[in-house]
Amino acid sequence: MFVVAKIVGYFVQPSNFIALLAVLGLVLSLFRFRRLGTAASSTVALLLAVFGISSSGLIALGTLESRFPVPSHDSPFTGMILLGGAVDTHISAERDQNTTNDAGERITAVAELSRRFPDARIVLSGGANHILAAQPLSESAVARRLLIDLGVDAKRIEMEEVSRDTCENAEESLALVKPKANETWLLVTSASHMPRAVACFGAVGFAIFPYPVDYRTQGTESVLMPSKSVADGLAAADLAAHEWIGLAGYWLSGRTGDPFPAP
Repeated sequence: MFVVAKIVGYFVQPSNFIALLAVLGLVLSLFRFRRLGTAASSTVALLLAVFGISSSGLIALGTLESRFPVPSHDSPFTGMILLGGAVDTHISAERDQNTTNDAGERITAVAELSRRFPDARIVLSGGANHILAAQPLSESAVARRLLIDLGVDAKRIEMEEVSRDTCENAEESLALVKPKANETWLLVTSASHMPRAVACFGAVGFAIFPYPVDYRTQGTESVLMPSKSVADGLAAADLAAHEWIGLAGYWLSGRTGDPFPAP
């Protein structure tokens, strides 16, 4: 299931699909299938307008990010779970530096929460989730180094380094934490990823308090406003498609019981 999801996810990303369709159109035209080649090229132009120029990707992404409210938690809690996805394990290993990606705010949010709530447990959930290249360094290991660099006491940090996707995050976190009924656990992940994460944690019976961070949209995008650039539009569409397809895939495969969780 993990490998299939990775492969399907690559081909259904709007930017990848558009590029592959453009290549197909060129090949068809070269081999004298000009009508089919023209149809493919016309479809590419249409898809670029829809996903690259219009605000459709931002709207789809903003819908995900607005599903759960902006985080606010002022009372003590038992602990927080940081999901993998905020670091680049390959660059970290090759360059011998701890490297974040666009979701790095997950790391800084946990560091800030750790300062405000010094008694809270810190659990990092994330193994190595690549299928084309072996990388023994886990996402949790890199995140741990970054948190220590930001002043978090290493003794507070617990890790699970087995999970490869969001539902495995939930399963392995449950096994590690063994939460009690009276405990409060925060789940820290990107706002666009929170619906899928909540669905997975709900499926294993782990009650969490959503703490979304790493917002990419204002949440008030107009349908009539174009994206800042084709690259920005495609990036938003890719991220939104990844999450929406993930939600649908988990639900249809029976891994989750709610296709679009609500607060």
